[in-house]
Order: sequence, then C-alpha cells, then structure tokens
Amino acid sequence: MAHAQNDLLADDIEAYLDQHEHKSMLRFITCGSVDDGKSTLIGRLLYDSKLVFEDHLAALESDSKKVGTQGGELDFALLVDGLAAEREQGITIDVAYRFFSTERRKFIVADTPGHEQYTRNMVTGASTADLAVILIDGRKGVLTQTRRHSYLVSLLGIRHVVLAINKLDLVDYSQEVFDSIEADYRAFAAEIGLTDITAIPMSALNGDNITEPSDATPWYDGPTLIGHLESIEIDDEAHAGAFRMPVQWVNRPNLDFRGFSGEIVGGSVQPGDTVRVVPSGRESTVERIVTQDGDLAEAMAGQSVTITLTDEIDISRGDVIAAASSPPGVADQFECHIVWMAEEHMLPGRPYLMKIGTRTVTATVAQPKYKVNVNTLEQVAAKTLELNEIGVCNINLDRAVPFDPYAENRDMGGFVLIDRFTNATVAAGLIHFALRRSDNVHWQAVEVDKVARAHLNGQQPAVVWFTGLSGAGKSTIADAVEQKLHALGRHTYLLDGDNVRHGLNKDLGFTDADRVENIRRVAEVSKLMVDAGLIVLVSFISPFRSERRMARDLLERGEFIEVFVDSGLDVAESRDRKGLYAKARAGELKNFTGIDSPYEEPESPEIHLDASGAISPEEAADQVIEHLRQAGILTPPTPHTYDI
Repeated sequence: MAHAQNDLLADDIEAYLDQHEHKSMLRFITCGSVDDGKSTLIGRLLYDSKLVFEDHLAALESDSKKVGTQGGELDFALLVDGLAAEREQGITIDVAYRFFSTERRKFIVADTPGHEQYTRNMVTGASTADLAVILIDGRKGVLTQTRRHSYLVSLLGIRHVVLAINKLDLVDYSQEVFDSIEADYRAFAAEIGLTDITAIPMSALNGDNITEPSDATPWYDGPTLIGHLESIEIDDEAHAGAFRMPVQWVNRPNLDFRGFSGEIVGGSVQPGDTVRVVPSGRESTVERIVTQDGDLAEAMAGQSVTITLTDEIDISRGDVIAAASSPPGVADQFECHIVWMAEEHMLPGRPYLMKIGTRTVTATVAQPKYKVNVNTLEQVAAKTLELNEIGVCNINLDRAVPFDPYAENRDMGGFVLIDRFTNATVAAGLIHFALRRSDNVHWQAVEVDKVARAHLNGQQPAVVWFTGLSGAGKSTIADAVEQKLHALGRHTYLLDGDNVRHGLNKDLGFTDADRVENIRRVAEVSKLMVDAGLIVLVSFISPFRSERRMARDLLERGEFIEVFVDSGLDVAESRDRKGLYAKARAGELKNFTGIDSPYEEPESPEIHLDASGAISPEEAADQVIEHLRQAGILTPPTPHTYDI
C-alpha cells in the first residue's frame, strides 16, 4: 500500500501506532443530488491520502477503461461504487462506508445515495455523522434533492455542513457562479436551522481545493476540504451532557463481583458519583469503573465500561444508570418524527417492536399528525406513511422507558421500529417530547379484581377468538358455542364483527389501517370483559397475524384461545349469500379479504376446525366446548377472600 511515510514511522513504529491510535475521529457523510460527484470526491480523498492498495489501483485503472465515465482516465467513483448496478448506472444505491486517515485525524465517511427512493439509506448513513458534505453541481445550482438532504441533515441533528460546490472546472472556475450558489443555499439553510456552513469551490475529479489550494481559484482564500475536516472542532454534546449509560449486560463472573456493563452515551462519571437507576428511581454511589486494562479514575461518553455500585440494587438490561442530579425522563407516550423505511406502508394501531438504547418494548403508532414534503418543507395531512416518507406521530408503548429528547442526546432519543414477524427494521424515530397525559394518567387500585369476579361466575375467564375468511362459518359456530355455554350456566358475551361495526366501530372502513384499528378496539374490549370474569366469544375475520398476536398479548397465559375456522376460499365463496365475493371479483368492493386483501392463516391455533363441510357447525361447537373443558376454563377458580 502506498501510504505516506514520516520520520516517526521509520524510527519508532510503536510510537507511530500509539500516535495513530489516539488521533481524533471524525464521522461525516457526503450527500447531494444524483451525479453531483459524491463517490468521485471520496475516491479522490482515498487516492490523495495514499490509502489505495497497489492492486486496487491497478483494478481502478482497468475498470476506468471498461466502465468509467472519464474517457479512460481514472474514474475515482469506482473506488466507492462497489455494486454492479452502481457501476452500470453510474449512481450510488447502497451506503458505502470508507475509512481513511491523515497525519492529524482519522475519518469514517459514508457515501449516501442521491436518489429520492433511497432516502432510508441516506438516513442510515447520517445517523452517526458529525458533519455533512453536501455537494452541488456548479452547472445546476441548488436542486430539490439538495433541499431534501439538507432537511434530513438538520432533522438528524448534524450541525456542521461543508457546502462543496463541485465541477467548477465545467463553468471555468467562475467566482460569480460560486457566490450565487452559496447565497441561494445559505438562504434556504437558514429556514431549517443550519448556520455552521463552510462553502468550498472544488473539482473532485481534478483535485482542486481537495488537499491543496488550487491555482484555478485565486479568488478563494478559504480552507481546502481536507484542511477543514482536519481542523474543525466538533461540539460533542454527548460529552458535555449529563451522565447516561444504558445497561447492556449485568456482569456476574463470580459471587464476589456484580457490575453493570454498557457504553456511556452522555457525560462522564467518576467513582464516588451519585447515580440514579432509571426507571426504578433507586439511587446509589459509583464504587469502581472497571475495564479490561484496569480501573479508571474517570470514564466519558464513547467508552464501554463496567460500573460497580456501593449498594445491592436491582438493575437489568435496558435500565439506564444516570446522573442523580439530572436523570432522564421516563414515559410511555411520545411525539416523534418517524422516517418510514419499509416497502409495506405503516399501519396506525399495529404493534411493532421498538428498540431504544438497550431496551426493546412493544409500540403502536397513531395516525400521523402530518407528513413532511421534504422537497418544499410543507406539512401535508396523512393517514399513513409510505416508503421513505417522514411524518410526525404520537407513539404509545406498553411500558415506560427512560429517554431524552433526540435534540439533547441522539442515543437516548433515537429509536427503530421492528416488524414483530419478519424482524425487519421498518422505521427510524426521533423523540421530541413525552406527552403530558402519560404523567397524569395512573391505574386506579380496586379491591374487587378479576379473580373475585371469576369466582362469583364459577368459571375461568377467557377469550375464544374465531378467525377465518368471510363465509367460513365463524359466526354460526360461535353462536352455537355460546348457546351450549349458556345451557351449562356459564356467563358469556359474543362480539361479532358485523354487529360491532354498527356501533363501536361504525366509523371504520376496510383499509388495512382501519382493519388494524378494528381489531385493536375489539381486543381492548375483550380484555375488559375478561377482567369482568366472562368467557368472551369473538368472531372476526381478523386477517393479520400481528393483530391476533396483539390481542393474545393483552391477556394472561391461557386466557386466549385461537380458533381457526378453515373452510378454504372456494367453499367460503360458495356460501356467499350476500354476494360480497362476486362484487369483490368484479372490482366493486375494494380491500376484500381473500380477493384483493390478504388473509394470514394462524400458524399454531389452539383449535383448528375443518369448516369445509366435513363436520356440522354443531359438531364444531362440541369440539370447542371439549377444549374449554380440558383447558380448565369451565372449572370454578379458587375462592378469593377479603378482609372486611
């Protein structure tokens, strides 16, 4: 590798390596419109930093002749654009990370795509960056994508911007062009809160003002790009903020040691500091800061350590050890920005997994307050979010979590949403603030509880959830089951899909989002009825596994019994007395389950009924009753006593 040599490297390799290890690190991204020269710029930085292996250089020369865009000359973009599709189209698709260093600093740079459809990739690259290099083609000026990426840079908390006005060699290195573009950009940047902007005229292809001042721009007396990147002081808000350490692992190698391991994401800590464990609120004192290389007198943001405390208190993965004088907030409802990253659109009310710090909880997203047209900054009404769209939403969690607003601490205020079935990341989020009502609404303690009500009814409460296609026979079988339970003297209630839509859910349609909300409401009502000690029969198509799992998760183990009424589509359609399938196939009825809206069959239901005609509804009901007997649902619970 043709790396720059220096005297220290030649005389004392260990001292050189130690010096290199302790260089500061700068993470930055390059972004801008398509073909503004982002990949070429990074390739030039790698080349000029002498960080290109000889075999890579030979391959670059060969590739430049085959697929390059510079007429056989070195095409530096090929050092970064590694995907075949990128080389064929001359664009960046994936996020490419590259490392390079100079005598003064180390760098990690993310080359992010310029196309609008790869906004999620750009957000991924920007999430850890300290600085953004926004490129503008000197021939084109400020474009829509320039505004889009600048808005995302501002949203994600990057405060330092290099405005790289590129390809000035194609406009005769005109100062007038440079000044005009800089003025236009600064006017727009002021609208979105970007003020720390350094404009540099350059040609990435020719190397003008990249590492050395260019003779072609005698009118420019500012820094070169490398000079600016080496010297800029990054305001490290994490170091300056209050101490925060999300617990990743409870370290218990033996009976004599119990420590709490994690990465410090804010402030600093010393032995003797008073800390608070959030969300429990318990306080203690730091005894030791342990690392593999020995104890530390102080640890700060960015370091991974193990902390021991003077008191034995309960701490688990996901808890946050924080400065007692300035602890993070704790809440279960937030307003936040959400960047949607999945091909399937967001479904308000659907439960997702939310990973914030080292804690994972269940979250549901409400209908967006608005989505942002990032090209115009206009706030647009929306019912959902599609791929690459950004919106402001309220989000509700199944338990309270420690947090700081994203503007104060990226690690404590940033999160991702994960699909519960595919485990795919579907969104990134940035917390604005906790909703006030989350602090004002509390559970009211009551003396008569579910156990007491169940004993009075002489049965174990449960939800028997009938799911299947329209026409499968769910309502008929559920009605037969209720009649049999009534004859046995059991206390029941039947929630039927059609009946509920006449009242509780009459405001809902049949879009995927409305179907999710339909089931969410019924699941919550079912939970209340179980708390009342009833056996609840629920007959809904409930086409999505995620919502059926959500309903199951609301209840205690053994209280949810899923009954798959399986008729098959052909049989269900043949029983179509209302003519719904015919209308759906004719295109007159949209979002009809089984035709143009999916039905996700249960994977492991407690009861699987063959409703194709092999057994009668009466026999199917008997199977359900027998299962309830074997599961102990029809057995009186243990008596509950009260002190009077």
